[in-house]
Amino acid sequence: MIKDIQLLKTVMPTKEIKPTGHPEQHVPLKGNFSAFTYECGCDEAGRGCLAGPVVAAAVILPSGFDCPLLNDSKQLTEAERDALRPIIEKESLAWAVASVNNTEIDAINILNASILAMHRAMDKLDLRPEFIIVDGNRFKPYAEVPYQTIVKGDSKYLSIAAASVLAKTHRDELMLHLHNEFPEYRWDKNKAYPTQKHRAAIRLHGTTPYHRMTFDLLGDKKAAAKLKQIAKKAAKANS
Repeated sequence: MIKDIQLLKTVMPTKEIKPTGHPEQHVPLKGNFSAFTYECGCDEAGRGCLAGPVVAAAVILPSGFDCPLLNDSKQLTEAERDALRPIIEKESLAWAVASVNNTEIDAINILNASILAMHRAMDKLDLRPEFIIVDGNRFKPYAEVPYQTIVKGDSKYLSIAAASVLAKTHRDELMLHLHNEFPEYRWDKNKAYPTQKHRAAIRLHGTTPYHRMTFDLLGDKKAAAKLKQIAKKAAKANS
């Protein structure tokens, strides 16, 4: 089993992609939260997946960076994300991606793993951040650098949106390589998210060394918990 998967840095051709019409894409993102020059945006991808690593990116953009298409990666098409990746990697002052593998996720839980991946990404930056902005509402201090968590920050600030795109595209590329090892799980399509076909493949073929064993791989844990809750409410109503 691979203990730590090195993320690839494949250079993809830049091509003009027009926005697909998502309303969110027409809302200009803010360039800076803190007024510090080296403000670093952080985000992760793959938190809800059943297999593979969680991948985080850290991005420091230059003042005045302008890219109308840039938005939260979930609001973009795959073609738009692939077009944005080389732009971000070329024009940012510093960027880095890092991962925490499934074994580590099982050991420390996905929240801690997501934060650790962000810390690892910042460890790899060529510039030291003066301030950190993070998508979401949970984070842990990094090297005494001041930070701010921002709910839905990837749809509000350029650097977080840029980190979102890098984390997503690098993880998707990695899952394509893992798909070649285990094609029956169709990670080239589902990227290891809990789709019906992914769970059906787990039922048929079992798990791989890349599956997160502490996760609800078959979806039955959530169903069992819901049935238990319904039974509890029924018992309380009849008492």
